[in-house]
Amino acid sequence: MNQLKQDSQIKWIKEWPFPAIILDDEGKIKEWSQYFKEQMQNRNTLSDLFDRWIFFDNNRLATAYHGTNRYVFISVMQLEKGEHLYVGGQTSYVDDVMEEFGETKKMNRALDAIIENSYDGIYITDPDGVTIYTNPAIERITGIPKEYYIGKSVNQLIKRGILNASVTHKVVKQRRTVSVVQDNFAGKETLITGSPVFNGEGEIEQIVTNIRDLSDLNELMHELTKVNELNNQYKQEIEKLRKITNQDGVVFVSEKIRKIYEIAERISDIDATVLILGETGVGKDVLARNIFNGSIRSKKGDFVKINCGAIPADLLESELFGYEGGAFTGANHKGKPGMFEIADNGILFLDEVGELPLQLQVKLLRVLQEREIQRIGGTKPKKIDVRIIAATNRNLLDMVKAGEFREDLYYRLNVIPIVIPPLRERREDILALSDLFLTKANNQYKLTKKLDSALKDYFFHYDWPGNVRELINIVERLVVLTNGSVISVSDLPVEYQQENMSQTNSRDSQSLKEAVEGAEKEILTKAAQTYQTTYEIAEALDSSQATIVRKLKKYGLRVSEKNR
Repeated sequence: MNQLKQDSQIKWIKEWPFPAIILDDEGKIKEWSQYFKEQMQNRNTLSDLFDRWIFFDNNRLATAYHGTNRYVFISVMQLEKGEHLYVGGQTSYVDDVMEEFGETKKMNRALDAIIENSYDGIYITDPDGVTIYTNPAIERITGIPKEYYIGKSVNQLIKRGILNASVTHKVVKQRRTVSVVQDNFAGKETLITGSPVFNGEGEIEQIVTNIRDLSDLNELMHELTKVNELNNQYKQEIEKLRKITNQDGVVFVSEKIRKIYEIAERISDIDATVLILGETGVGKDVLARNIFNGSIRSKKGDFVKINCGAIPADLLESELFGYEGGAFTGANHKGKPGMFEIADNGILFLDEVGELPLQLQVKLLRVLQEREIQRIGGTKPKKIDVRIIAATNRNLLDMVKAGEFREDLYYRLNVIPIVIPPLRERREDILALSDLFLTKANNQYKLTKKLDSALKDYFFHYDWPGNVRELINIVERLVVLTNGSVISVSDLPVEYQQENMSQTNSRDSQSLKEAVEGAEKEILTKAAQTYQTTYEIAEALDSSQATIVRKLKKYGLRVSEKNR
């Protein structure tokens, strides 16, 4: 019966449209299907039909090659006399599947490498929260071997205190990505993000959770904040350097002096009279010269300065107005031009104008009104083109009331009044000025002296009754007289040492910085007891999360556990 069944199958193989052959134990082809009808003309061995034939698995499987075609055969039946019936198929489809399978394996290896080497902790759970997979990073974040998590549910991990809350349950419930910030049992603040993985039916089959250690990120943010603060400090220093003007000895940072020099720039080409007021040593002559340098007159004439208080009254008139030859005993027989003539087309700077005698005030008033002068002993007036800038450290208005200064002259001079504040009222300029004078003294005496921070602090708080002139004097004196390369408070002259002790005793026991820090700590303490995370504190206090983390660390504060 079996023989009839085999004979029937052998008979029908001729009609099969797919690849099929019968081989004897010597590898000769006994029969073949219709698929090989044309190829089997005058052929009866495997080598006649195929370029290569390879057996596998004890001859149960075979691979055959014919040109560019590849076949896979399976032995489906053993016949009599050791013959086998092989049925197969061309493998172009199988090759595609195998190639796709190979690409998939390659992609899986890449994904495994990414997950294994991820800096963030990754663990994967099923919909019930049972952990399927974790990566090595979770050990660094939690301090627990990754193998510990496998097979454990998130509920177990919460119960044992490893997690504070389950993001997995929230993902399953909300069917979307969920993020929470919480501190783990190791005291590290972490950002936990769970994302659902859906199957073809739209059901959640896995939850992939990413754990990011925010303590590292916060430290980086803290460092970044410090770098930004330092960068801002540098920017401020650069901005200060940009704001510092150094022309003809002019150095300033303060807004008060900036406005004064902005006015000076605007009026530089306006021929109105300028009256500069201020204490001795504030730099009135420097401002006057700055006005001249910025004017058109600097290209046509000279800047001529005369100190009205330094010349005897009987000589001051001849110095200002000049004299003709033989005008008085001892006079030059050729005569001499006065300061007004010398300053023609330029600027005449009358320093200490409050010291001008009353009889000369009348003549000065006439010059301002008529724009002409007359030499001593002369008979004809002479037209001049001179701009007047006057300066004084006295209160001219009080002198007018006391009858010591002509009122009409006062108003002639006071067309554009500029008041330069003393150094004690613009302390932000002190250090910039001291650096300038230190550099000048070092260059002059070929030295490399420096001021230490305590001395700079002293300079900043000292009242400088002699103003800029006093500062120049003390810096130059210290550069010349000190032995070391760094100048300190102990190098100050005795009178300044006594002033330093007086300053120290008069300062308040609590600085502004200490008061601010105390208030800041109190506010942060209350916020840490009220809110659950540093993000909530930052939002409540209208600050950045990185700043809150840094401040909490500074004052040794932590967000209260009972709030979570």
